[in-house]
Amino acid sequence: MKTLCRLESIPDPGAREFRAVVDGEKRRVFVVRKGGQVFGYVNSCPHVGAPLNLEDDKFLDLFQTSILCANHFALFDIESGACTRGPCQGRSLQPFAVEIIDGEVVQKA
Repeated sequence: MKTLCRLESIPDPGAREFRAVVDGEKRRVFVVRKGGQVFGYVNSCPHVGAPLNLEDDKFLDLFQTSILCANHFALFDIESGACTRGPCQGRSLQPFAVEIIDGEVVQKA
């Protein structure tokens, strides 16, 4: 398990980006906090493979209720990563397994 950050360093609601090894490859990933829960995803839009954010750690829509792809304005469900609006409907973000242990957000093995 790799520690990414302390839970309180992610705004609630909010997100932070990290670099981590996913399937043996160093990738951009992000973790979304919603209350006492965290949800991790690879930072790649299923529509074209581009990063979702244009600004550091900006992954949520204006209402902070969905993940937003800043390139195509697609929306994704925070809990499941499923596309709910936009050109990639029917597809989902690639999950990045995280959990909270003793107040720290860690990558699951």
